[in-house]
Amino acid sequence: MSTLDLPVTRYARSGELNIAYQTMGDGPIDLVIVPGMITHVEFLHEIPGYTDFLRRLAMFARVVTFDKSGQGLSDRAFGVPSLEQRMDDIRAIMDDIGSTRAALLGCSEGAPISVMFAATYPQRTSHLILYGGFARFTAAPDYPFIRTEKELARRVEDIVAHWGTGTLASNISLPSLARTPDLISQLGKLERLTFSPGALRAMYRQNALIDVRPVLSAVRVPTLVLHRRSDAAMPVENGRYLASRIPGAKFIEYGDCSDHLIFAGDWPSLCGDIEEFVTGHREMTVPDFDRVLATVLFTDIVDSTRRAAEIGDQAWHRVLDEHDRTAQRIVTQHRGNLVRTTGDGVLATFDGPGRAIRCALAFEAATARMGLPVRAGLHTGEVELRDGDIGGIAVHAAARVMAHAGAGEVLVSRVVTDLVAGAGLKFSERGAHEFKGLSGRWDLFAVSA
Repeated sequence: MSTLDLPVTRYARSGELNIAYQTMGDGPIDLVIVPGMITHVEFLHEIPGYTDFLRRLAMFARVVTFDKSGQGLSDRAFGVPSLEQRMDDIRAIMDDIGSTRAALLGCSEGAPISVMFAATYPQRTSHLILYGGFARFTAAPDYPFIRTEKELARRVEDIVAHWGTGTLASNISLPSLARTPDLISQLGKLERLTFSPGALRAMYRQNALIDVRPVLSAVRVPTLVLHRRSDAAMPVENGRYLASRIPGAKFIEYGDCSDHLIFAGDWPSLCGDIEEFVTGHREMTVPDFDRVLATVLFTDIVDSTRRAAEIGDQAWHRVLDEHDRTAQRIVTQHRGNLVRTTGDGVLATFDGPGRAIRCALAFEAATARMGLPVRAGLHTGEVELRDGDIGGIAVHAAARVMAHAGAGEVLVSRVVTDLVAGAGLKFSERGAHEFKGLSGRWDLFAVSA
């Protein structure tokens, strides 16, 4: 599978539960990322940095991501899944993909789970990497690096009260990106897709029982412990403790940011450290990807030639200047890249189809207020980067989609509708069409908020 393809969600059977997972890359090493408490294998691709982080790891490994029992797209258990059940999730996924041995990257809550797995199944664990982790979830007399049970109980109630808003996550999980447009709302949706408030409270109660300190000395696989010095969620002393108690563990401390999520800050350096630990070498630079997955937006002013003739060249140029300024502003607001203007339209790309659709709707509304009837077309696919411009089949497809739109209409291909399922957008069928130069028939849909 190409590292530039959008991963497909599959399910592995873990006891009575079905565990959702994705794979990216086809390297000779299997790297299983064991996540923390907030995870959704599909929606995480909407969060800045996540997909690029996985692509970097996929340069040397087959990367596996998954939602643990009871959260995200995986089955909800009858009751709260135990640490043992969550450990079994790893084994079930490895069996499903035919992996006999894998490196584990345990993040936050995933760290103690990974420790348990590595100690229990050393024959199936080639390397153990722990990021932002801990050995115990509440403080003890000889483990003062984390909240006491009473402090945790108060903290949980505060988190539950704000759950689904994204405000706490932006301050703790990704503070370095807190000013990114739409981040708080995106994190809020991620929270809601991961747990309901009641399920979150129950998971915290279960996590309060985590204590893998007796297991640490039994870990016999090569171990790398990574921690950010100013981690806003997990004090660095927890990482130092893990490294000091696991035989032969190597410890790396980062000062780049205070984000708790691994794919923030200087993640290229972090990925390089992981690659060097697992493979014995590292890429000295992160290559510029010349082919990336993107949602392509084409727009066009309807009957522009007639309108230009009606009002004259000078007046028409002023209209186009205002059109272009509006396009730049709205595309930027939706975290897109305005590739170029096309005379009477724009070509832009986005790293998320939901943002692309919302941008197209906002742009159509803004130009309608200017008295300019605009049509738009969107398609998601692989594009080629060419010195500031883009090319490839996805670009041609988006242009063909736009050509079938009427004034004030935003049309999308079926792949776009599939990728934004559950995003609150409404689609109306516009039939199947043949596109010149492109194979097959293309199902088109008109979108509305």
